Amino acid sequence: MGLVTEVDDDAAPTVLIVDNNPMSSMRLSNLFKTRNFNVELCEDGDQAVDEYIRLDPELVVLSLDIPSLDGHLAALEMREHGGEQRIVFVAPARMAELATNASYSAGAVAWLQKPISGGSLEAVWSTILGQIPEAPGLEDLDQLYPDRVQIEADAGPLLAPVPLPLPVGSYLPAVNELPALDALPELSVSVPAQQPKRARGRILLLLILLVGAGAYAAYVRGLLPV
Repeated sequence: MGLVTEVDDDAAPTVLIVDNNPMSSMRLSNLFKTRNFNVELCEDGDQAVDEYIRLDPELVVLSLDIPSLDGHLAALEMREHGGEQRIVFVAPARMAELATNASYSAGAVAWLQKPISGGSLEAVWSTILGQIPEAPGLEDLDQLYPDRVQIEADAGPLLAPVPLPLPVGSYLPAVNELPALDALPELSVSVPAQQPKRARGRILLLLILLVGAGAYAAYVRGLLPV
């Protein structure tokens, strides 16, 4: 019974099976459990890439028609991340040409036609254990999938803002040169008292009387024109 890596039963290799079809996932799980693999399952391309990075599996069995990221793009993302994991595509007969092209592009070791049986897996097992091809699709990844989200490399820490220059001759004292708060003089603010409204009324009445008396005196003396 062949294994991808020569390990003991206590350290069995891991296969990551990515398929959103429950029947297909169950069939693949049973086939690889009979080959002493630890089986991990997921259903979409985004999760598959995350699980690939987390698990670092020896083998990835990847369906082409999965949600979020299709199998081809997910495989390219895995190969871009690095590692020596073997990728096997699975696809129905109607996607045979796409599976062949995707296998070449992503450097898959093989592809299997659904439904998969123990005999079809055994027929390509020596190929699966063989040399891992190059992935020429990595060079054209941005052209093949221009809308994919890329994580930009860290540009390093942000630069501190440049302080504005001070006017010539200005001087800012150091913190230890500033006087203590209890040494500062107290500021007293005096607010003029407002006169009551009744007092202001009396003053205004007095002014009116004075003006009237002066006008009357001027009239009596003939100083005002008649």
